[in-house]
Amino acid sequence: MKHKIIFFLALLQGISVCAQRFREHAEEQDARNKGKAIMFHLGMGVQLPGADLADRFGFCGSYGGGIDFMTTNNYFIGFEGYGFFGKEVNEDPLAILRTPEGYIIANTRSLSSVVLRERGMYLGGAIGKLFTFKKEERRGVRVSLGAGWLQHRIAVQDNDRSLTQITGDYAKGYDRLTGGPALHQFIGWQKLGKLKKANFMIGFEFAQGFTQTRRDWDFSEMKKLSGKRLDLTFGIKAAWTMPFYLRAGSEISY
Repeated sequence: MKHKIIFFLALLQGISVCAQRFREHAEEQDARNKGKAIMFHLGMGVQLPGADLADRFGFCGSYGGGIDFMTTNNYFIGFEGYGFFGKEVNEDPLAILRTPEGYIIANTRSLSSVVLRERGMYLGGAIGKLFTFKKEERRGVRVSLGAGWLQHRIAVQDNDRSLTQITGDYAKGYDRLTGGPALHQFIGWQKLGKLKKANFMIGFEFAQGFTQTRRDWDFSEMKKLSGKRLDLTFGIKAAWTMPFYLRAGSEISY
C-alpha cells in the first residue's frame, strides 16, 4: 500500500511538471509571432482590366509571391511580383494572315489551330503597414504602396507549329509586347497566427501602368504602334504567408 501511495504521488508530480511545461511551451509559441520578421508570400488572384488594357484583354488570372521585412511596429518593406494570364484577347495581330472568311492556312494547306492568349507580369518594391486592433495581436488591415514595372503581350500559341510566319524572331512582330513603369496598391486583411497555424492575407489589389510598345514593328498594322498607354488592373488576391521571426542574438523561429 505504501508503495502504491508513493507511486501515485510521483505520478501527480509528473503530471504537474508536464502541465507546467506545456503552459510554458504555449507561452513560448505565443511569443514567436512578435518582433521583427521576414515573411515569404505565395498567392493567386483574379483581375479585371481597365483603360487601354481593357481594349486589348479581358478577365484574367494571376499568380506570384513576395518577400517582406517587418518591424516590431508592423511596418514593412519588401519586393513583390506576379504573372497574369488569360484567354480573352480583343485585338487580332494575325489579321494580316487570315483569309476573308477569318481562317489561317497552315503550311500543310490545312486550317491552322493557332490561338491567342494573354501573358504579362509585374515586378516591384513595396512599403506598408499592418494596422492591428489589439496591440498584443498581429492581425488586421494590411495596406501597401508599391512601384515597379508592368509588362504584357499577346502570346501566339501554335501547338502544332503549323505556321512558319510566327516562328523565331518573326513572332516578335505579332506579340505587341508592351511595358513601362507602374504603381501598385493593396488593401486587405492579414493574419499572422500566434501558433503559426494560420498565416494568410486576402484583399484587393490595383495597378496603374504607364506603358508603350516595346517592338519596332507590328506586321499586322505595318508600322510601329506608337503612343503612350494607361493600363489599369483591378483584382482580388489571396496569399499564404510563411513568417520567420528574428529574436535576440541569432535565433530565428518560424
